[in-house]
Amino acid sequence: MKTIRLRPGKERSLLRRHPWIFESAIAKGGGHSGETVRVESAEGQFLAWAAFSPQSRIRARVWSFDERQRIDAPFFIAACARSISARARFGIESDGVRLVHGESDGLPGLIVDRYGDGDDAVLVAQFTSAGTERWKDVIADALLQATGARHLYERSDASVRQLEGLEPATGWLRGGTDAGGAPVPVERSLREHGWRLTLNIAEGHKTGFYLDQRDSRQRFFHTVRRLGSQRVLNCFCYTGGFSVAALAGGAGHVTSIDSSGPALERARAHVALNGFDASRASFLDADVNASLRQFLKEGRSFDAIVLDPPKFAPTAAHADRAARAYKDINRLALQLLEPGGVLFTFSCSGGISADLFHKIVASAGADAGVDGYIQERLAGAPDHPMTLEFPEGEYLKGLSVMRKG
Repeated sequence: MKTIRLRPGKERSLLRRHPWIFESAIAKGGGHSGETVRVESAEGQFLAWAAFSPQSRIRARVWSFDERQRIDAPFFIAACARSISARARFGIESDGVRLVHGESDGLPGLIVDRYGDGDDAVLVAQFTSAGTERWKDVIADALLQATGARHLYERSDASVRQLEGLEPATGWLRGGTDAGGAPVPVERSLREHGWRLTLNIAEGHKTGFYLDQRDSRQRFFHTVRRLGSQRVLNCFCYTGGFSVAALAGGAGHVTSIDSSGPALERARAHVALNGFDASRASFLDADVNASLRQFLKEGRSFDAIVLDPPKFAPTAAHADRAARAYKDINRLALQLLEPGGVLFTFSCSGGISADLFHKIVASAGADAGVDGYIQERLAGAPDHPMTLEFPEGEYLKGLSVMRKG
């Protein structure tokens, strides 16, 4: 077993059971890509078993802090089963569920979502670390064993794989044809809070859909219904999940903006799929920032607004530039918001902490001359958990802000 030895004092995060070991913390030692290495302190004390990644700044990711643990097939079978069984206790009102959420489930670099139930279920997995890539076949079999599913589609095309020295990989990893030999469709549907939504597991963002916003969509539905919001604006709408929630809540009209024509077409189809009058929804294939500025010039206003932009700051190094972008769109949205109206605003950037995001939105309000009540702090759905030892798992954060007036 190969060993890496840390520099003096660099063991403290591991003693707190944090799963990342940065390149700068290592004094000597190494291994091949994805190989399990023994991690020791400067004094030779055992700290963890970890997967080595020779090209990443995160040079090793911890599998286990137990010296007696063997990192082998039974380890991954047990870890997958443990993660999947936990989801049964979360009370999720959907047949689209995240089954494995990386470090939070003890499987760093592994994301697994399930779409559908029973024989119709399809798993979609992302292997984004050198360690999960090395154990991919074992993990794939463990996932099918734990769920009873027959089909697993790989979406290992996230840019983070490049940091690990890994090439993109997509396609059916297990299954892919039915009992008669016909291809399993990559177009899927899911049920969420009584609504029907669709996705394409081969082409959609992430694993096909943003399951992490499931509970915030329901909160937006309740907010629109409670306040009687009639004019709703959904920015960076993607396939219209928040638009469907607003229409279900009784919104008179929802304007949805995105720069992806295909996403907007799916959003339009979701309005029809859920039985809403098409005249209550309009869709703009446009830049959000420019659209908000144009709305201000036209004197338009809205009773409820959603800002759910893409990742502006993938790491803390991008935080300053991202902060300016977040501030600008929030300033414009707050100016467009009617007094008593509500803004649901989000950041999915790992480089922007919840505290910093709050400060950015507060600064945007000051520049807009708008004050507001924070009704609620928003986060990812419970099947996208953050653990005590790994606060970096809180990548999605948001605020529900009611404008004073």
